[in-house]
Amino acid sequence: MKLLLQFPEGLKQFALKHARKLESEGHEVYISATPNFGACDLAIDEAKALGADKLMHFGHAEFSKVDFPVEYLFYPIDAPLEIIESAIKALGKYNTIGLVTTVQHIHQLEQVKGEFEKLGKTVLIGKPYGFAKHQGQILGCDIGSSATLDRKVDCHVYFGGGLFHPLGALYNTTKPFFAIDPFINKFLFLDGYREEHKKRERGKIMRSIEAKRFGILVSTKNGQTNLNLAKVLKRKIELYGCEAAILVANTFDFDYLNNLMEFDAFVNTACPRLTTDDNERLRKPLLSANNVMELLAMREGPKIAQKSQN
Repeated sequence: MKLLLQFPEGLKQFALKHARKLESEGHEVYISATPNFGACDLAIDEAKALGADKLMHFGHAEFSKVDFPVEYLFYPIDAPLEIIESAIKALGKYNTIGLVTTVQHIHQLEQVKGEFEKLGKTVLIGKPYGFAKHQGQILGCDIGSSATLDRKVDCHVYFGGGLFHPLGALYNTTKPFFAIDPFINKFLFLDGYREEHKKRERGKIMRSIEAKRFGILVSTKNGQTNLNLAKVLKRKIELYGCEAAILVANTFDFDYLNNLMEFDAFVNTACPRLTTDDNERLRKPLLSANNVMELLAMREGPKIAQKSQN
């Protein structure tokens, strides 16, 4: 069987090992070297170009249906649990906890929950409502397991490495948010990031208040394409007498977007994290759909509607 293997960035270091194993079983094996941002970003085009029989995608659960055979290989990681007891004690007055993690640690979630309960905490594990497949699981773009619990808990706690996943949940919840990072042995209070995010969002809208030309980003990645939303936003923007064009790419590079100098602002319909993460390199504001609707509401009103009244 001809196979294409795909790994997220953190697992690419293990690619050769898996390729060699599959080759020893008689398969013809190729490794995707393109950047991978999740199960929303499957290397389908590469697999078809190779004439592969199957894409083997490591490290993520199924995100959406695609028109190509894909095997998802769960990649569990056992995180050390030593820091949990001291982290729980530091929570103090917060008694009802909403607990979340990533797919790599879902198998440890009940054990972590048990550690909280030993010290008298009540732990709730939420249900995802979007692309995530497991209770208590969050993705960079699906924070349902946190959001569904926001009214029921005193605080949220993320268990796992890094800040990418918990920050997505933080921006879309209101209760205090903590992170237990067992790999660096740290317990972090994240609410300051929420305030910074609110200020940045407001700042982008105000920087776009006089914008006349908008570039609307549409991704061709299998789980990020949102052409219908882009068309709706284009019509709404044009209703206010502005120009809008739909910009299509598989991966949006901010340095390349900077070459599109005619645009006053960009609008994101691709991965929602493009709007919130690491876009300081983009010279023009990058707005979400919600940002655009708020921006238009601040203007005098649809110019077409005004003309019809004259």
